[in-house]
Amino acid sequence: MKEFFHRTPKHFTAAKHDKGQQIPDNMWAKCPSCSELIYNKQLTDNLKVCKCGYHMRLTAREWLGLLDPDSFVEEDGDLAPCDPLNFVSAKDVYTKKLQENQERTGLSDALISGRGVIEGRSLQIAVSEFTFIGGSMGSVYGERLARAAERASERNVALLTITATGGARQHEGVLSLMQMAKVNMALTRLTAAGQPHIALLVDPCYAGIIASYASVADIIIAEPGARIGFAGQRVIEQTIRQKLPAHFQTAEFMLEHGMIDLVVARSELRMTLARLLQLYATNGSYTPAAKHQTMMVNA
Repeated sequence: MKEFFHRTPKHFTAAKHDKGQQIPDNMWAKCPSCSELIYNKQLTDNLKVCKCGYHMRLTAREWLGLLDPDSFVEEDGDLAPCDPLNFVSAKDVYTKKLQENQERTGLSDALISGRGVIEGRSLQIAVSEFTFIGGSMGSVYGERLARAAERASERNVALLTITATGGARQHEGVLSLMQMAKVNMALTRLTAAGQPHIALLVDPCYAGIIASYASVADIIIAEPGARIGFAGQRVIEQTIRQKLPAHFQTAEFMLEHGMIDLVVARSELRMTLARLLQLYATNGSYTPAAKHQTMMVNA
């Protein structure tokens, strides 16, 4: 997937098939928004964005395609989660759930972290994988992210986080909640080093992580239509007994109410991130003036 964000869009031409030849089941995808069937090759060439503008979810590995080819070097991949509480619920045993998710995703936990390059500019990057227990933050997730922030401070580079999550991991109890404070402390050291934290929020992004590092970044970007919030819309409506706007908690709603800085289409993300990194490098370090200049990126 290293060429994922570097592809040139191509026009789709249906292939001819011999009489009686079966078409594989995985050749087509259905858009959850407009219900149109899309040829998978065409969808991939368009960065998994439908013609209607709906942004389908990417895996953590696919998000690494934002980086320059072959520039990503994974760090802390040897850290593995354990079961400190011997957690057992009515539905599963935590150790079994971990093993199932590890086998299915090929990841040891819900966050990939390391160093990389965008348009020749070095940075630290941490990407969450939503299909790994809902992208939830446990002890390993928090430790990897805290180390990524600390390495960014030591190496004098920016930190980019890409987050799709359902919140803190209940299977680890208060140990998962402790990661919120630990990560934010590491980010204060990043700020002291004069380097920015750029957060990209993608669908869905909810709960404890939104109350933590994702909402305190220097620049907060979201994809079009991404759902962002603490509690879900249905929970809020049941609590306050009022109907909320249809676009409540979308990226556009959050931008309108000053909760994020930019809404950027997937096709423009790499260019936008490159320009942000250039602006911060030009200013030498993070300052309020630097952030003001970044707000002119899409002007």
